Amino acid sequence: MLRLEKVSRTYRKEGSAEVRALSSITLQIKQGEFVAIVGPSGSGKSTLMNIMGLLDRPSQGHYFLDEHEVGGLTIDELAKIRNQKFGFVFQSFHLLPRTSALENVELPLIYSDRSRIDELAKNALNAVGLQERANHFSSELSGGEQQRVAIARALVNEPDILFADEPTGNLDTKSGNEIISIFTKLNEAGKTIILVTHDEAIAKKCKRILKIVDGKIVKDSSNP
Repeated sequence: MLRLEKVSRTYRKEGSAEVRALSSITLQIKQGEFVAIVGPSGSGKSTLMNIMGLLDRPSQGHYFLDEHEVGGLTIDELAKIRNQKFGFVFQSFHLLPRTSALENVELPLIYSDRSRIDELAKNALNAVGLQERANHFSSELSGGEQQRVAIARALVNEPDILFADEPTGNLDTKSGNEIISIFTKLNEAGKTIILVTHDEAIAKKCKRILKIVDGKIVKDSSNP
């Protein structure tokens, strides 16, 4: 489904030294996997997710999605793939505060050619157990509930891959565990999930753990 070959990412700011965020990453993720990417702050884990999610481009190497190399695609072509195949959940919920949960979930569909927008959004809220809060403003919801709305918004386009960058970082332990339980159920239903976290306890609930240090994968292990 997703394959990286010797991918590196280097940043250079004017007047400063070159910084290598990723160094020759080779990696394959298959359909239906639940992968945690772990590592200390600055290790390159979010950079790796951004490249896999087509939010950034590698400086070197090749990226294949469904056996098609994406390196030569235009910005518009990459945006179309993201909209059709990917869903994103971030540490900050990025919800509109005076807009209902249902309307927040509908946002990715407004400029799409999808029909039944209202029905799709309700189904996504049902998937995260928040159907009874559909008409509440996001500002009226708890942190855990807001993150569930964010997950529903990521699911509403029915993506093949769900990317989550520190999705429990702003939550207490109980709410964080509830969010991981939702991801687990989605994965059991066949969704491919790639999750970035600094929390080893959260990572242990995923099926596969990639540990990154200084831009390199130093460990690739499976959980029983």
